[in-house]
Amino acid sequence: MSELGIRETLLVKDVMSSPVITIFEDESADKAAKLMAEHNVGCVIVATKDKKPIGIITERDMVVRIVAEDLQPSKIKVKNIMSSPLRTVKPDETLSEAARKMSRLNVRRLGVVYKGKLAGIISSKDILAVTPELIEIIQEKARIENESQTDNILSRPLMAGYCDNCGQWSDNLKEVEGNFLCEDCRVDLQKEE
Repeated sequence: MSELGIRETLLVKDVMSSPVITIFEDESADKAAKLMAEHNVGCVIVATKDKKPIGIITERDMVVRIVAEDLQPSKIKVKNIMSSPLRTVKPDETLSEAARKMSRLNVRRLGVVYKGKLAGIISSKDILAVTPELIEIIQEKARIENESQTDNILSRPLMAGYCDNCGQWSDNLKEVEGNFLCEDCRVDLQKEE
């Protein structure tokens, strides 16, 4: 596939979401919730005044650290409920590497950092969204490789002997699916397919 100019692997940058919704660390949790609702996202990245990403607030953080504790969101600073440090991945890492990192760290989202700056975010949902297509690509690649191997088998030199299918002598036997077949039986087999 690479000879066609097509990459065989998907990278984080291919499926990440960008731009990322951010909030400053000294703002209130209710503002974070409003940002999530307004942008229809499940998290916001927490940043310092100089825009350095330092943490993340997810819907789960809101439930566990505010609602379950019966706290008032307008009185809680996001820096007090965020998950920190922000776990990150590089945009040129593969989706497999990102998925393994999420699993190892037991997180569902990773910040995507390029040259020290937040470039996007990738979630387990983003990876799952492309998985069916990846499976189809893998199946198609296997089918093509299998056809290529079949072509190699058919291009082997001819042999003489008795046909495994009809039992007749032939100077033109070729191996097909483990059986040595004469030309007539090979033609019949192709018609059945």
